[in-house]
Amino acid sequence: MIKVGVVGGTGYTGVELLRLLSRHSQVELVAITSRGEAGMAVSDMFPSLRGRVNLKFVTPQEAALDKCDAVFFATPNGIAMQQAAELVAAGVRIIDLAADFRIRDIAEWEKWYGMKHAAPELVAEAVYGLPETSREQIRNARVLANPGCYPTAVQLGFLPLVEAGAVDLSHLIADAKSGVSGAGRKAEVHTLFSESADSFKAYGVAGHRHLPEIRQGLTRFAGQPVGLTFVPHLTPMIRGIHATLYARLTQDIDLQALYEQRFAGEPFVDVMPAGSHPETRSVRASNLCRIAVHRPQGGDTVVVLSVIDNLVKGAAGQAVQNLNIMFGFEESTALDIVPVSP
Repeated sequence: MIKVGVVGGTGYTGVELLRLLSRHSQVELVAITSRGEAGMAVSDMFPSLRGRVNLKFVTPQEAALDKCDAVFFATPNGIAMQQAAELVAAGVRIIDLAADFRIRDIAEWEKWYGMKHAAPELVAEAVYGLPETSREQIRNARVLANPGCYPTAVQLGFLPLVEAGAVDLSHLIADAKSGVSGAGRKAEVHTLFSESADSFKAYGVAGHRHLPEIRQGLTRFAGQPVGLTFVPHLTPMIRGIHATLYARLTQDIDLQALYEQRFAGEPFVDVMPAGSHPETRSVRASNLCRIAVHRPQGGDTVVVLSVIDNLVKGAAGQAVQNLNIMFGFEESTALDIVPVSP
């Protein structure tokens, strides 16, 4: 049994993290912080957690986070890097669900996130927590950078092709759609019901801050630089990501076998039968990534369909999966959840 704290438990990712941790047999939740809601019972803000989480929000100063074995940061970008060094020095293992430690090039991170990095020395040792590619490094991580939601769906979808060198690495295309919860639990005009319902739009076409994270991962898998066009879209649903990925084949290969072999034994990647079209509702509230691979008309273009729940495999679920690996627990602990349907 380990003691765990959560910094920033009031957002969508935070409450999803609490939902999962509340059913974890090896975790004792000891502190959940929020400056704005300090003193409020967690279950008063989130009635879904009544009888499951019996704590009140506390300020970071009251939380005694340095006594925890692990601390999750479910906070906006720029928060974890302010507190991580002190906690790591106290022997606490950090799992950051924001982007503070994802990009290894500090100048690149500062360019895309618009702020000075407060802990560049920790970036060098931080482990990027995509379990399907980095289990050995994750086991020993003191600072774990949890991947973003779009990057998870896109990287897992492209992974077998890029590792095998089976496609033209200079012209990869990721066309991805996300539900509105990906924007977070805050008041913004573009996510109001009247603005987002019955509508569909692309955004960040000139450049989205998840682009360097995806490109960094794909470059690592390929062992050489890749060219990637990434276009995200906002779709009028609450949760879910659908990534449609395109690449040009450079060799004749059995794509179905390639994907089935690469992900054989992966507890949270489901390679669908040939000809399948996975839906976001098929992974809702679960930690699954469902993938289907197509070769339209037998041509030289491969189309990969990759779906996840952006709040689970794209955030809180993957963070718990990483916790399980870091502390030697069964990887599926607290995550063996059947998707919700309808």
